[in-house]
Parts: sequence; C-alpha cells; structure tokens
Amino acid sequence: MNRLAAETSPYLLQHRENPVHWWPWGPDALAEARETGKPILLSVGYAACHWCHVMAHESFEDEATAAVMNELFVCIKVDREERPDIDAIYMGALHRLGEQGGWPLTMFLDGDGRPFHGGTYFPKDGRYGRPSFTSVLRQVARIYADDRATVNHNGAMLTDMLRQASERSAAASAASLDLAAVASMTSRMTRAMDPVDGGLAGAPKFPQWSFLALLWRGGIRFGHDTCRDATLLALDRMCQGGIYDHLAGGLARYSVDARWLAPHFEKMLYDNAQFVELLTEAWRETRRPLYALRIRETVGWLLSEMVTEDGAFAASLDADSEGEEGKFYVWSAAEIAAVLGCDDAALFNDVYDVTPAGNWEGHTILNRLRSGDLRDAPTEQRLAAMRDKLLARRTSRVRPGLDDKVLADWNGLMIAALARAAVVLGEPKWLRAARRAFAFIAERMADGSHEQGRLFHAWRAGRTSARGLASDYADMIRAALGLYEATGEAGYLTQAGTWATALDRHHWTAAGGYATSADDATDVLVRMRSASDDAAPNANAVMVGNLAALALLTGDASYLARGDALRAAFSSGVASQPVGHCGFIAGSVDAEAGLHVAITGPDGPARRTLADTLRGVALPGGIETIGFASGPSGPSGPGGDVPVAAASVAAVVCAGQTCSPPIADPAELRARLLAARQVLPGPAAAEATG
Repeated sequence: MNRLAAETSPYLLQHRENPVHWWPWGPDALAEARETGKPILLSVGYAACHWCHVMAHESFEDEATAAVMNELFVCIKVDREERPDIDAIYMGALHRLGEQGGWPLTMFLDGDGRPFHGGTYFPKDGRYGRPSFTSVLRQVARIYADDRATVNHNGAMLTDMLRQASERSAAASAASLDLAAVASMTSRMTRAMDPVDGGLAGAPKFPQWSFLALLWRGGIRFGHDTCRDATLLALDRMCQGGIYDHLAGGLARYSVDARWLAPHFEKMLYDNAQFVELLTEAWRETRRPLYALRIRETVGWLLSEMVTEDGAFAASLDADSEGEEGKFYVWSAAEIAAVLGCDDAALFNDVYDVTPAGNWEGHTILNRLRSGDLRDAPTEQRLAAMRDKLLARRTSRVRPGLDDKVLADWNGLMIAALARAAVVLGEPKWLRAARRAFAFIAERMADGSHEQGRLFHAWRAGRTSARGLASDYADMIRAALGLYEATGEAGYLTQAGTWATALDRHHWTAAGGYATSADDATDVLVRMRSASDDAAPNANAVMVGNLAALALLTGDASYLARGDALRAAFSSGVASQPVGHCGFIAGSVDAEAGLHVAITGPDGPARRTLADTLRGVALPGGIETIGFASGPSGPSGPGGDVPVAAASVAAVVCAGQTCSPPIADPAELRARLLAARQVLPGPAAAEATG
C-alpha cells in the first residue's frame, strides 16, 4: 500500500496515488526493510523539480515499473526541502561513488540505511546512454541477494567516508583571516566570470550567490573595480534575461544556456531572497533604476503569490504546468499581437525579443538581453501597461503548482532580505510583511515539546514536520538581527540570542562547527557537518557573521569566542578549497573587518539626511542602526561604547576596532563610509556613479 496520503509535503502528496508502495522516511520503513530482507530504494526530489516529474510520469505512475519496485524493494520517498539533512547524506554518498549528483536522487540502501549504490534520473526505457530503470532495479536486487559481502563493504565504506568527513577536526590554526590573501583571491575570481554575459562562464548558468557575495566584497571592501563590475554585469544579465519573469517578477532557479535566456522555470524562495539582498546592495552603490525596479517587482511577486494565509512565505513555484515545462511562461508573437494590438506589439516585440519563430523551442521567452538598459520614462510607462495586459492574459492559463509548505530557513533568508530592502527603499509595507512572517516562525514553528528556543524545520496544513536544522537557526537568527536593525525592538535581539543558545547546545560538534542535524536526532545515518557553499547559504557560513553581530550588539564576548572557534574548525578545508567556501570567507570578512554604523538623535530632516547618505553607500555585511541605542549602552564597536548625546543627530562609524567621533555632516559621513569600508590600503574608494 502507498503510505503517503497522511503526509503534508506537497511533493509527497503528488505521489500518494502512485501504484508504488511508498513509505515516508522513518523508523517504520527501515524496520520493514530489515524484516523483509529487501533493500531500500530511496527516491529524493522536490515539488518544483522538472526531472523529478519526468521520472514520476515515466516510472512511478507506470503499473509495470511499480510492480518491479514493490516486489524487489522497500520504496521510500523524501522531499529534499522537508528533509535536507537526509538529502545531504545520500547526495554526499553519491558524490563519493563518483557521480555528479542532482535530482531526482535515486539511492539504494541496506536495512540500516547505509547506501551502497545510486544515481539520479533513470529513464523508463534505456536512452541518453543510461540503462532502463527496471534493468537497474533487477541488477541491484540481484547483487543485494547474491553478493551481500560487496553490499556490506560498499555500505560500510561509504558510511565511514561520510562520518569521517563530518567528524574531521581541523589542524590547530588561528581563527584570524588573512585579509590580504582574500583580497588576492577575489581579484583572481574574476577570471572565471563570463565577460560578455556575466556569471560564471559556460552553461548551465546558476546565480552562484555565495560566489557573487564574495566577489562583491572584493569590489566594495577590497577596492577591486573588476570584482564590482563583474558582479554588476551578472546582475544586469539576470535582471534582463529570460531567467527573470518580466511580467510578474521573480527569478527562476537557473538558466540552461550561457546567456541567461532559457531557465528551468521553477521559482525558489531562497533564490529570490538572495537576489533581493544583492540587488539592494547594488542599488545602494549605483542607484541604477533597473535594480530598484527589479527589487520592487520581485517583492511584489512575493507578496502577491508566495504569502500563505498565515503570513509566512511559501517554498516554491513549479516549472511545469499541464505536463510541460515553462508552458505557463512562454508566448507566441501571434498571442502577443492579439492582446496588445499591432502598434504596441511592434514596440513590445522589439524590446522583449519576440519573433514569429520564437527564441526557445519555437516559443518566445520574454527577455531584454538585446535591448540593454531601461528606455526613457514615457516608453517604460507604455511597456509597463503592456506587461499588465499580458499578465492579465497569463492568469487565465493553468498555473504551475505552488509548494506552500513553510520552511524556517528559507523564510529567514527572505525576512532578512526584505527587512533590509524595506529600510533602504523606504517601503514600510515590506517591513510589515517581514515582521508577520517572523512572528509565524517564532510562534507557530516553535518546538514546544522541548526546551525553549527549539524550532521545527517545516510547516504545512496546520502541522509541523522535521526537527529544526542548523540552517533554520542560522537563517532565523539572521532574520532576527535584520529586524532588530530595522526596528530597534529589543525582542528581536533577545530571540536571536535564544536561538543561538539552542543551536550551540544541540548542533555544536566535538570537531568544532555546527552539524546539520541536532544531537538528539534519531533518524539520520550521520550528522553531516560542512561549511561549503550550496544553492542556499551554508549554516556555518551564516553563523560566522551572526556571531560577530551578536557580540557587537549585546557586548557578550562569548559570541566572539564561539565565532573564533567556528572559523578555526573549518580553516583547513577553507584553505584547501577556498572557491568552494565563498560564503564562509565572505562571512569571515564581515567578522574580521566588521562595519557598524549608528545614527542617533530625534527623527527629523537632519537624521533623515544622514540616513539617506548611509543608504547610498554599499556596506555588505555591515550593521546599521538608525534612531535607537544599538549596543548595551548605545552605539558600540569592538573597542567599547561610543557615547552620543541623546538629543544630537549624529552618526558613528565603527570599522574593525576603531570608531569615529560623532559625525553630523552628510558629506563627511559619506567620505568616512567610503574610507571605512576599505579593508586594506589599496585602490581609492571611487565615487559610485553606476
């Protein structure tokens, strides 16, 4: 029987009517495998995954294929977004088998959950140089029955490799970062960038947010104009490419080509959070109208389509509708002409690359890659009215599926990005949305069955599922700190500290660093521990910056000590593979060369002018507080509190261990900010003109 009907994950529920006898992950499924002597077929995917749908339609909905699966295996289905800890374990095992990895993930396990063989997508019938799925199933089952020694050897070897990688301690090393080495590294990173189309050279093109975050710091903190320009080019091409939804807003997960034209059309919450975050910093530096427009459009899409009825943010939108990838998003020239009329269609087609032949498999993906920057204001107003008409027509189509589960970590990313964008662009509505989502996570996803501060990872349909992971705490701490900066409400800082305590108590490991799963997790083969980059920020990388911010804002030196231990724990891995740890290095720059700007005094024109000046200078990873005491007894830096008279309007800029005297003049503040953000003596901080 299929046991998925009682689950809440939309991805699992998509498979509840399969003829496959699916089990959800858990001790009952493992016990069934041990009792029957069958191996486990573990299938991991997610609701917005196109190739997951392909394999489901070909094989999991096919009676004959399902019969083979049911006869030979105990079949377990996992939503990788609901259980990223399970996904990380078995994806790590697949990599150690020499496979590239990806989803759907198809792994074969013994009754103890140890992996011994695996792959990704298997076609129902042999093609693409791959054997048919049923032939793989029969071969694996035969090996499991006839050659258990090999199975046991592979399972033990892979499990030991995973455990050793997670438990490996770094050689004794200072926690301090060699900033000169980072400066040199960021300069060299530009060699990997596409000088024409932006982003990392080649195809497919993923945004690679952690890479871009470090590259941006190379430009802003180390003064490398090439790093700054390479980051902006990548953003320009994403903003104008087909990877961006030009009608509703929002970014797709990646582009299959080298030009950002043809995306895999799924929209993920974590991508759009990081998109908004980096665009906000880029807008501060350049004041380019394109960036502000894309931020507003993307947040508009978020608030229109991705907010649950309880105020939190949904996980993703599917790539497919009516069984076809991208069908909801693509157009024909004839349909556009029918909606807009010939005159408007002529202008629209010229700007958005619309031709009768199409630009992707006979269809048109709307993009502005050929038309460059924004047109003049009257033309853009005309185009906006046309986009509204096309969006209205698009709403009549069958929509892609919405995965409306709420994930604590992804919500934390969006809350933090939204809070900063709301302050920088002056949008109180966005801040209200961020506060509401935060309240939902803090109240409805709290694990009340355990001590204070524990979280659940996922929520849907009134039910929580999966115990909190390190990323949930790290990203929600980041969100709490962002809301504290935006509002000055002490409760957010208190909540950040509470979650930091829970994370420290249950995820810190003997080898140093935070494990993905808690110390009381009972259903994982290995507690994975890593600082390497992924599509969503790594928890250890996020915590490097969080701990520095907590130390500064609370005056509690224990956070500094934990931050030092965290950086030391991964020092050897970062040194040996720095490009794989861009997020961790970026967080370490923020911690080692921290920036804190506090503007105090009563609200009024003088304070608002200083605040506008601050918002016109990019300060990646900086802490910014306006209008309230931001340390234990006022604005503070690593060297201690800096007194500012309560009635005076002034800014204090702290960089590393040094804080400025109070500054009241906007021009002086701008000059101080440009100088303070320079980590090392080098190229002069240039005035940003865009």
